Amino acid sequence: MTVETPTRFSPLAEWQDRLAGLPSGLRVRELPFLTQLSLRAQPGSAAAKAVEACLGITLPDPVRAELSGDVKALWMGPDEWLLVAPDGRRQELLARLRDAIGDNGSASVTDVSAQRTTLALSGHLLREVLAQGCAVDLDPRVTPVGSCPTTLLAQAPVTLVVRDEVASAVWLLVRASFACYLATWLLDACTEYRGGTG
Repeated sequence: MTVETPTRFSPLAEWQDRLAGLPSGLRVRELPFLTQLSLRAQPGSAAAKAVEACLGITLPDPVRAELSGDVKALWMGPDEWLLVAPDGRRQELLARLRDAIGDNGSASVTDVSAQRTTLALSGHLLREVLAQGCAVDLDPRVTPVGSCPTTLLAQAPVTLVVRDEVASAVWLLVRASFACYLATWLLDACTEYRGGTG
């Protein structure tokens, strides 16, 4: 019996042309289908150390992200991290991490790849545009590279990951059900910059 692979749909597949039409000072593109695994473990526990050894990273402290490796680790709560990797890594990473954790009932790794999509934003208008709907101060002195706050953007829950030294490149991880709303908001927030020098 042949098992068919289900067709995957990006929540913003039909938005790419509209997002490409934003002012030159803000570039937005979706990074669909990233592998996203939720890790639950006590910080400093044997399970957490096993995961760190397996991935070759250090699980980040509160409101921080570890961005140096192929697998990014985002702090999500006191005993929770989101592990983000390129598409196609889900099965391999699940197997490796579950093997590393073993039968330790105090830790778990769960596939949550379908819950969110990721928007990559960059450009010199980034901070100005996001400030219209987000209370996080993206001044690099306040929110340096590697910061990872979970916040609201235009009332939509997002995890914001600062990926650039001057805070001009971020990831926004947003629930798939909010993705189109957030894309609409970004288009509207950029209205005043169209046709100008931005």
